[in-house]
Amino acid sequence: MADPDGLVVVDKPSGWTSHDVVARIRRLAGTRRVGHAGTLDPMATGVLVVGVGKATKLLGHLALTEKEYDATIRLGAITVTDDAKGEVTATADASAVTDDAVAEGVAALTGPIQQVPSAVSAVKIDGVRSYHRVRSGENVELPARDVVVSRFDVLATRRDGPYVDLDVSVACSSGTYIRALARDLGASLGVGGHLTALRRTAVGPYRLDRARTLEALAADFAVLPLAEAAAAAFPRLDVDAGTAGKVAHGMPLPATGRGPGPVAVFGPDGRLLSLVEDRGSRAKHLAVFV
Repeated sequence: MADPDGLVVVDKPSGWTSHDVVARIRRLAGTRRVGHAGTLDPMATGVLVVGVGKATKLLGHLALTEKEYDATIRLGAITVTDDAKGEVTATADASAVTDDAVAEGVAALTGPIQQVPSAVSAVKIDGVRSYHRVRSGENVELPARDVVVSRFDVLATRRDGPYVDLDVSVACSSGTYIRALARDLGASLGVGGHLTALRRTAVGPYRLDRARTLEALAADFAVLPLAEAAAAAFPRLDVDAGTAGKVAHGMPLPATGRGPGPVAVFGPDGRLLSLVEDRGSRAKHLAVFV
């Protein structure tokens, strides 16, 4: 039987690395051609999009889409990892921080911002993950990057002695670290902060309501078919049989006018042919599936 081609939207459990999930899907799918679109920390739960077979070609493009999270931020303590897994390095009494001050701090971290990723992150420095360098004793300082936080809402505030816990909902661009938002919010309020819970609720069009647990997948493994997966994530261009033949031979197409970003090209039989991106008067193939 041929290997399946498609996406699996996994509800990742806490304590599992993204690599652990990929290893499990490899066993369930019976193929090593498996990857994921966007790492989730072991502490985090929620949507992890996994590609199987030809769908691995979609992953790099899916990873660039907007992501959404539910999280809890604790004000009043700083940790070495900017989350609850790290050692606490400093504390401060946050009980006097007002709701208005929190709202101002959140507003300042909403929209296009520059963010310094956590030193204990998967960012590569000369080919080596930052967290590996930190664990080996290096003092790592990462450069700021441009990110967009399109939504940063405080859903609930709980006051517990010297700490203030904020339940928040965030929508952001690829490359945004929610841990860094927690750190920077706490810093702007003068009391420090870190992340205590994180659940990813969406990667592009793929939301929790489409996600399945690893237990459910073990009982009944299935993938979201390749064509359906691409149609959900990218603008669609349907072409005739003659143009489909050109795609199969890697020939460029006229610009689609449907960008910016990738456009999914489908043949007359509904099969996914390629992902293209407009470059001037032509559409360049980013990945071909035939």
